[in-house]
Amino acid sequence: MGTDTTHMDRAIELAEEAVGAGNTPFGALLVVDGDVVREARNTTRTDDDITAHPELRLARWAGRELDAADRAACTMYASTEPCPMCTTAIHYAGIGRVVFGVSGATLDERTGDVVTIPAGEVIRRAGGDTVVEGPAATDAAMAVHNEFYGTDGRPDGGSATDT
Repeated sequence: MGTDTTHMDRAIELAEEAVGAGNTPFGALLVVDGDVVREARNTTRTDDDITAHPELRLARWAGRELDAADRAACTMYASTEPCPMCTTAIHYAGIGRVVFGVSGATLDERTGDVVTIPAGEVIRRAGGDTVVEGPAATDAAMAVHNEFYGTDGRPDGGSATDT
């Protein structure tokens, strides 16, 4: 789990970088054969695009740029459990494994604004093969959310669904 921990730490750093750029705290990266091949931060606010989730952007990139074997060997590390939209894209891209830091249900307890269908359930219902693991770093991943969302769970009128 040492490599998983290193990659999860980076996903959480990407979430922090997203906040620094004016977005909500979500980050993700793709790893093939131990090498990081792509990283993404949430850009929903700065792009004015509700679909600019890092997990969706990475799944789309993988579908265009990686062959099927590399996608199947790929692991996506996400600071937070991918939402159903992103998980569906992960499934269609054929990404082999997802590891996430904090569950959507845990984030929803803080914000009250998350679609709490677990990623594993989306994959199961789609008949997919993607392995979903997590939560793998709840305290560290939630620290970024707690700092961003504050005590009331809503920063400056924002929404947790801006993942």
